[in-house]
Amino acid sequence: MRTRSRWSAPLALLACGGLVLSGCARFDDTTAAQKFSPAAPPSPESPPQVKDPGRSGSSPGNGPSQGSPTPVPPPQGCKDFDKAVIATCLDTVSAVAGLPGNGSAPAALAGERKTGRVLLATAGHDASSFAQLDVQAAGDGGLTGLALSPKYVEDQLVFAYITTPTDNRVVRFAKGQPPNPVLTGIPKGATGNRGTIAGDGHGALLVATGDAGNPAAAADAKSLAGKVLRIDTSGKPASDNPTPGSPVYASGLHAPGGLCGSADGKRMWVTDQPASGPDAVYRLQPGQSLSAPAWTWPDKPAVGGCTDFVDANGILAVASSAGLQNVPVNPDGAVTGTPTVSLDGKGKPPTTYGRLAGMSMINPQTAVAGTTNKDGGKPVSSDDRVVLIVISDTGGGQGKD
Repeated sequence: MRTRSRWSAPLALLACGGLVLSGCARFDDTTAAQKFSPAAPPSPESPPQVKDPGRSGSSPGNGPSQGSPTPVPPPQGCKDFDKAVIATCLDTVSAVAGLPGNGSAPAALAGERKTGRVLLATAGHDASSFAQLDVQAAGDGGLTGLALSPKYVEDQLVFAYITTPTDNRVVRFAKGQPPNPVLTGIPKGATGNRGTIAGDGHGALLVATGDAGNPAAAADAKSLAGKVLRIDTSGKPASDNPTPGSPVYASGLHAPGGLCGSADGKRMWVTDQPASGPDAVYRLQPGQSLSAPAWTWPDKPAVGGCTDFVDANGILAVASSAGLQNVPVNPDGAVTGTPTVSLDGKGKPPTTYGRLAGMSMINPQTAVAGTTNKDGGKPVSSDDRVVLIVISDTGGGQGKD
């Protein structure tokens, strides 16, 4: 049975400047020595409008669309007949980042955990190379998080969470250019290396780190493992963090799968897959100890990325190995009912993409997700894939189909 509990009280955090942190990070405050061409910004007068890509048929409150009027033919090799699929035949897409645009051709960056490749996935086009990152993918590490710069339209920079032979770290890069280190020295272990990254809606970056195989590190104020860190784009602690001079924003993670939030940053969420205990999603609060989740999954469906569709239709969508978990949430960030599940092969007609991992918003009604079926799932011929997920209705209520 799924359970809910109240959020926890704040935890006093110690500043990095006053302590020797285990694996204390190094911050690169230099500007990338690169020139960038600005991308065309989306028009606020005519925001991106992405119609349901062949998957209409949802009803209010169901969350993202999960069924089309007629079944979609199965893939043939790397050809996928599902219009929601915008990239195929990739390898373990653990990280995605939706790209701004006018909505005519939804696009995203897709990161392969094991290879470190970053590809540009665009509806109606073959995936193309964007960057190559050197990663070590032993255990659950590798390339596990992608996020656009808060000023992406101007600087064209992308941030990634990666595992190297010596540590876990945040790097930044532009198309076709080598990465520059931003935040290094995040502890690395035989397991617990998965991390993720997202903008906080206020110009800073949130970085969720694993516990490096040491669950006690999540509560250790002297370690950067098992934390949510908040940094600026040069890697320094954000100026208004709970403890001045410290990058630590919240504590208590073990194997984070996703960070997401509302566009204005008023609601921020992080998912976690602890080795012991249920999978969980937490509402982030500054200085918080992540001990009281907003919702838990005792059946441990391997929760991953998430997308806050709360302002569109009251749903926090959480990717998992068992489809999309649609958690009903009100604008104040409180869970209001039992989650429903879509894209799990039980709709009419059945629709599933297998193991969903990274998620990212493209516009207020459209998200993109990556699959990881080549990493413990049951891959079809076109896996792994990048998939569009569309909210086509607003309103409350619940229902399976």
